[in-house]
Amino acid sequence: MPALPSSAALPSPSQAPSPLAWGLGLAGLIPFVAGAALQWFTPPGWRMLAASALLTYGAVIVSFLGGIHWGLAMRQAELQAPRLLWGVLPSLLGWLAVLLDSPWGHALLVFSLLACYAVDRASYRALGLSAWLPLRALLTAVASVSVALGALAYWLT
Repeated sequence: MPALPSSAALPSPSQAPSPLAWGLGLAGLIPFVAGAALQWFTPPGWRMLAASALLTYGAVIVSFLGGIHWGLAMRQAELQAPRLLWGVLPSLLGWLAVLLDSPWGHALLVFSLLACYAVDRASYRALGLSAWLPLRALLTAVASVSVALGALAYWLT
């Protein structure tokens, strides 16, 4: 495995996401959209599996979003206790969403995705990472709507 770049080789924080970052981000939406669609359009016996898959993937993603803040904290010279604490909270919310199962787990997951975006929006601006916000906004919107549609499928189908 090749060595990762040193901090001196890292791109400027204001640099916009690369086409690769956009492509990977958009590809990461496939399980959200597919999970919601499967909850609506599969036979009833398969809907629980689709709901569980959507919920579990969403929990993994909110955990990932929290982990970003640990990486940001590690780049700072001084202790970043609030950032480190926030970095753990999305994982706990995702875990609780999985335990709650559906549709309440779906609702908690939508809240978690939106909360992650709100924190990221403030944090990214403060750290000069605003160029990433359009990608984050799009990913959050599609993921949140997908999970909300999954919850709606629970109540209506």
